[in-house]
Amino acid sequence: MFNTLKSFVVVTGLVVLPALCPATLYAMPDSFADLAAAQKPSVVNISTTQRSKTMPKNFRSPFEGFPSSPFDDFFRGFLDQMPEQERHALGTGFILSKDGYIVTNNHVVKDADEIVVKNSDGEEFEAELIGTDPKLDLALLKINKKNVKPVTLGDSNAMRVGDWVVAIGNPFGLEQTVTAGIVSAKGRVIGSGPYDDFIQTDAAINPGNSGGPLFNAKGEVIGINTAIYSQSGGNNGIGFAIPINLAKSVFEELRKNGRVQRARLGIRIQDVDKVTMDTLGLKNKFGALVPQVEAGSAADKAGIQAGDVIVAIDGEVIKKSHDLPIKVARHQPGDKVVVDVIRGDERKSIPVVVEAMPEDETAQMQNKKKALAEHGLVVEPLTPDVAKKLRARTEAGVVVRQVRQGSPAHRAGIEQGDVIMRIDGLEITNVREFEKAAATLSEDHALRILLDRQGNQVFTIILQPKG
Repeated sequence: MFNTLKSFVVVTGLVVLPALCPATLYAMPDSFADLAAAQKPSVVNISTTQRSKTMPKNFRSPFEGFPSSPFDDFFRGFLDQMPEQERHALGTGFILSKDGYIVTNNHVVKDADEIVVKNSDGEEFEAELIGTDPKLDLALLKINKKNVKPVTLGDSNAMRVGDWVVAIGNPFGLEQTVTAGIVSAKGRVIGSGPYDDFIQTDAAINPGNSGGPLFNAKGEVIGINTAIYSQSGGNNGIGFAIPINLAKSVFEELRKNGRVQRARLGIRIQDVDKVTMDTLGLKNKFGALVPQVEAGSAADKAGIQAGDVIVAIDGEVIKKSHDLPIKVARHQPGDKVVVDVIRGDERKSIPVVVEAMPEDETAQMQNKKKALAEHGLVVEPLTPDVAKKLRARTEAGVVVRQVRQGSPAHRAGIEQGDVIMRIDGLEITNVREFEKAAATLSEDHALRILLDRQGNQVFTIILQPKG
């Protein structure tokens, strides 16, 4: 029975139950079957393949350090010929738009060389990785299929603890599995990153559910299943989902730019503890203490000072320091925000024009992955030392660091260690010039490549396969 039935009375052998109010009647649906049937076409299974050499992780040639040793060349050639090892992973995603954009977790597709999407009808599609947001653990994919059925995005802020939710996913490879539960808590911080603000649910979520949708009782997506708390690797009734309101703002940016450029103030922050509260004469422990302001940062230019306590952004209360980066990240660089601070006995409202967060190594790696997906090549700048090690006769060009098997570049015979000097007759002296020239690859345009391979000039043509 429902847990609202806390008591009963026995009268002359009859069990008399208290009357159920309308709110209780609607608290639990009779069935989630209609919701599951309606939403299954919008949920997809994702499988990924990652290829790597099977050489020992820390292998080094015993002849390393002896320049021009023929034995060193032998070992390098031996390693290059070693077979690739494939690693496979499973996850879930959901269709965001009719033209085939799909949302999943970044950790589902991270470092994948191949991504395959399978819909509820059993159709499989090779997916293109459009962009990722590692800090929020989101990824946007694209499949070549039109008029697919997208989900409806809901309002995660409207969810209350105790509301019913439904998860559809691919746990342990068991496709299109439906589980139900409730919102157990909101605003959970689990230490996964600076933007932790998870919905906690007891709906069964297991490995393979990652990236899948969490629906409310109306069939609207209010979360993206991302993590579980488990000591066994299985479900213990504690799962975590990214609130859809936090994710909505990045979808369009990923579609346009392949990455997310977040805003920042340029300060360090920490929680207000009791000592700080008493010392500064604060009424409570709400807010974020600013122990340091970066010189020349947006906060510095606006007049925010070390020792200030930030208590609100655009009128929204900051209860803990963790709230601040989440609220600032909703803005684009160049936006103006109003920061309320307590300084001494005064409360001040300070307008700040937020600045761009510096691009991190993860975003740079994402740009390389996008290039690898398009033409199959990842290149790096050619330095004199690298040119010497590669025995190249040129010091101008870019060096090939990775070639994806089966890609246009691989079919053209380009190898790791090649130095690309010219594309379509244009001299290539840096990575930016390479990316600009390689971007012209299409079905109606072939790329003429001149490269240096251990001092020998090699000419080849990269062709984009038709269809």
